[in-house]
Amino acid sequence: MAWYFQLFGLVAIAGAAIFIGVLIYDLVQRKHTILHNFPIGGHFRYMLEKIGPELRQYIVTDNDEERPFSRDQRTWVYASSKRQNNYFGFGTDNDLERSSNYLILKQSGFPKAVPLVGSADYDDNHTLPCAKVMGGWRERKKAFIPESAVCVSAMSYGSLGSAAVEALNTGCGIAGALHNTGEGGISKYHLNGGELILQLGTGYFGARNRDGSFCLEKLVDTVAGTKSIRAIEIKLSQGAKPGLGGVLPAAKVTPEIALARGIEVGKACISPSCHSAFSDIDSLLDFVELVAESTGLPVGIKSAVGDLTFWTDLAQAMDKSGRGPDFIAIDGGEGGTGAAPLAFSDHVSFPFKLGFSKVHRIFEEECMEDKVVFIGSARLGLPIEAAFAFALGCDMIGVAREAMMSIGCIQAQRCHTGHCPAGIATHNKWLMSGLDPTLKSARLANYITTLRAEMIKLSYSAGVEHPSQLTRKHFEILDDQLGSRSAADVF
Repeated sequence: MAWYFQLFGLVAIAGAAIFIGVLIYDLVQRKHTILHNFPIGGHFRYMLEKIGPELRQYIVTDNDEERPFSRDQRTWVYASSKRQNNYFGFGTDNDLERSSNYLILKQSGFPKAVPLVGSADYDDNHTLPCAKVMGGWRERKKAFIPESAVCVSAMSYGSLGSAAVEALNTGCGIAGALHNTGEGGISKYHLNGGELILQLGTGYFGARNRDGSFCLEKLVDTVAGTKSIRAIEIKLSQGAKPGLGGVLPAAKVTPEIALARGIEVGKACISPSCHSAFSDIDSLLDFVELVAESTGLPVGIKSAVGDLTFWTDLAQAMDKSGRGPDFIAIDGGEGGTGAAPLAFSDHVSFPFKLGFSKVHRIFEEECMEDKVVFIGSARLGLPIEAAFAFALGCDMIGVAREAMMSIGCIQAQRCHTGHCPAGIATHNKWLMSGLDPTLKSARLANYITTLRAEMIKLSYSAGVEHPSQLTRKHFEILDDQLGSRSAADVF
């Protein structure tokens, strides 16, 4: 019997040694944030992920039921960011004949040949520049052609932690994509190689007086001291909470965040619901021209789509006066990087496809659509959605939640709690310590590069060379009655 207890003791010692070894490995390794932040227990997530397809045949949801991003969509982003196989086998698991509003790209009978790996014309970076000059219409001093038609949309330092901002900016530098700062101002974490779109929200953080009003001198100084700023975006509203300001609790206003925003440490940071520097179309256009003239940079506006009278008046005023934004970023009501009241996130502003098509049609009627660079955002960071956005009239797309997923977001939907398990939407030092900016920046760059590659492939399949050449006639929309309509008729 003694041998039994000896064997049991040896097994227990071996088990304890393995447990301690795995624990140490999880804490030391930098590749997986979840394992670092949740040692031992984090392995169960990956085990369940591996047997997920088998389990879901009998319980839980299928691959396309989860929201806001389905399991298939998240799997594609994760695999693309790691440069793993992002193909899906055994055909689609979508029920095409019973799906409502299902998007179909009509491939050409004579598609263009996709350059093969190793050939002279193969581009490993899958370069996809914007097809318009940003600032060209108003002949801004620092007008330019964005190197990438895919950019990282606005997410501020404050809503995201320092490690995440650094990873996003470094990754944008690698991929040659623009990085929108969000309304929280510029921090040192934004200065890691990625070129910037500086966003001015209603709080004018980084360019404000003590009373919260706009300060042109501070903005000019910021632009002069930050050579990576290529454009300025005035945020009128965002899809997650259009028409509503935000609050950063006092506990989150650290010295670094206070420095970036130009506010006091330890005091709640409140973003008003509207701008104080302008109050109507005419004063908005004056403000755009003032900022552009003072900085030399292209200046644009960002907004979700609600009252269409605003857009009609804006297009007509631009046409008559010759003043106006160099780019317009349209955010859909399904946007979600900002925490918001349920009523706002679910019911305020049009979804992207409907809202954008209405705005673009207004600018078409005023013959202004070719003068402005249109940027779309709100769940467009997937190849078919991105391609369709270009067909609706986008010249660029911004990715936000998909960019977060590429650096480790697992859609835990705890962004508003400060306890993001992936160390992204948090300032908890332990949780952020698991996010290695160097490793994650490469994943963001891989994701952007792969997204551009698949957008190019879809364009070639339709018989054109650039997504900007796609039109609504290239797409069909299926209903659940075995019928379909041309996207040109729907939009």
